[in-house]
Amino acid sequence: MDSATSETRTPLGASADNGLKIVVVGGFGAGKTTMVRSVSEIRPLNTEETMTQAGESVDDLSGVRGKTATTVAFDFGRITLDEHNVLYLFGAPGQERFWFLWDRLFSGTLGAVVLVDTRRIDDSWYAIDRLEKHGTPFIVACNDFGGPAFAPEQVREALDLDPHVPLVTCDARSRASSKLVLISLVEHIQALYAAPDSAPAFPQELV
Repeated sequence: MDSATSETRTPLGASADNGLKIVVVGGFGAGKTTMVRSVSEIRPLNTEETMTQAGESVDDLSGVRGKTATTVAFDFGRITLDEHNVLYLFGAPGQERFWFLWDRLFSGTLGAVVLVDTRRIDDSWYAIDRLEKHGTPFIVACNDFGGPAFAPEQVREALDLDPHVPLVTCDARSRASSKLVLISLVEHIQALYAAPDSAPAFPQELV
């Protein structure tokens, strides 16, 4: 499988002066840490901790019984677009008890990816609600866990998703697949700007 871990990591150039922030958000165990890890050009910063029996009485583990670690603050990764532009990726924690951190993470965010596990689709409601309240552009990406496949129309109906919000599928473990998700988000953000002069400039290196 295509993975970022096999590629040579390069340091951030001294001339980079424009940081673009994107947040990957979603339910518990949806694959947010995996996506940031797969696509980042640096070794990601993460705050994963081993899950304990005490947490079982707090977190809903249905559908993710094999999960052994969880993010307790946020994940952080980076993609250099060109010598002046850098994309910063933040992966938000998924458990309900850490949702209070999300509003801070959304501050200054260019856009967001809502990562969905279709086995636990209800977990995505809060993320979509908060992003809409913040007015943050977002797309929805269904992470492939090998379970039953759902038609896009079924997912849209289950999430009550606005028609203009892009819905894509992905494998968060794959660097190539995760890059396509980010490209879809960038294209969506650009499409939201009516006047070409007001659209944010994204170097072609991302695509």
